[in-house]
Amino acid sequence: MSTSSPSFVAARPSVWRRAADYLALSKPKIMLMELVTVAAATVAAVHGAPDARLLGHALLGTFLVAAGASVGNQWLEWRSDALMDRTADRPLPSARMSRGEVAAFGAVVTLGGVAYLWTLVNPATAAIGALTWFVYVCLYTPLKSRSTSNVTVGAVSGALPILMGWTAAGRPLDVGAAVLFAVVFLWQFPHVMAVGWIYRRQYAAAGLRMVPVVDPSGRRAGRVATAGALALLPVSLLPAAIGMAGPWYLCWAAGLGLWQALRAFQFLAGRDDRTARALFRATLAYLPALLTWIAVGLLRP
Repeated sequence: MSTSSPSFVAARPSVWRRAADYLALSKPKIMLMELVTVAAATVAAVHGAPDARLLGHALLGTFLVAAGASVGNQWLEWRSDALMDRTADRPLPSARMSRGEVAAFGAVVTLGGVAYLWTLVNPATAAIGALTWFVYVCLYTPLKSRSTSNVTVGAVSGALPILMGWTAAGRPLDVGAAVLFAVVFLWQFPHVMAVGWIYRRQYAAAGLRMVPVVDPSGRRAGRVATAGALALLPVSLLPAAIGMAGPWYLCWAAGLGLWQALRAFQFLAGRDDRTARALFRATLAYLPALLTWIAVGLLRP
C-alpha cells in the first residue's frame, strides 16, 4: 500500500500536464484570433446573424484544422524551437512528447477537422481549410529558415481563414471576401515585424531568416511595418464603400489605422524594443477592433 499510493497521487498531475501539452501544441492564443476572423467573415457574408449551428460547426472545424497546422509547424521546427527561450519549453523540444506522438496527434486533428468541415459545413470551406494547412506547414514553415519571403507566405496563410468563414455561410467568394482577405493580409506585416524585432536575437540563434535578423539595423523591418500599415489604411475603408459597414465605420477604421500607422512610424524611427512593443500592442488591438465593429454593425436589427 505504501508504494501504490504515492504513484497514484503522482499520476494525477501528469494527466493534467499531458492535457496542457496537447493544448499548447494548438497555440491557443493564435487560435483565438483566427476564430474571431472566421466569425466576423461569416457575419459579413450573410450581412446579419448566421445560423448559430452552422457557425459553431465552422468554428470547431477551423479550430481543428488550425490546431493541426500548429502541430505540423512545431513538428518541423522542433530543433529551432529548442534554441529559443520563448519556445524551448514546448512539448517537443522539452522532450515531454515524442515526434511520433505529436505527428499522430497532428494527423488526427487535421484530417478530422477537414472531414468535419466537409461533412457539417461544406466542401468549399473544407478545401480552403486544407489549403490553409498546406500553405502554413509546407510552405511558410520551411521558408522561415531559408528566405524572408516567409513573411508574405505566412500572411497568405493567416488571411485564408477569412475565406473559410465567408464560404461557411454558403456565399461564393466575391469582392467582400477579397476586401476582408486584404485587410487581414496587410495587417500581418506590421504585426510580424514587431514580433520579429522583439525576438530577433532568439530567431538569429535558431537560424531563422526573419527580416530583423537579415537586417539587424531594423530599417527594413521598420519600412515593411510602415508600408503595411499605410497600405492597410485605404483598404480598411473599403467595407463602407461596398455596403458592408456604415458611415461611422469610416471614422473608426481611419482612427484605428492612423494609430497603427503612427506606431509603425515610431518603430521605424526608434527601432528599439519599446517602440516595437508599442506597435505589437497596437496590432493586437487593431484587427479584433476593426472586425468586431463590422460584425456588430451587421448584427444590429
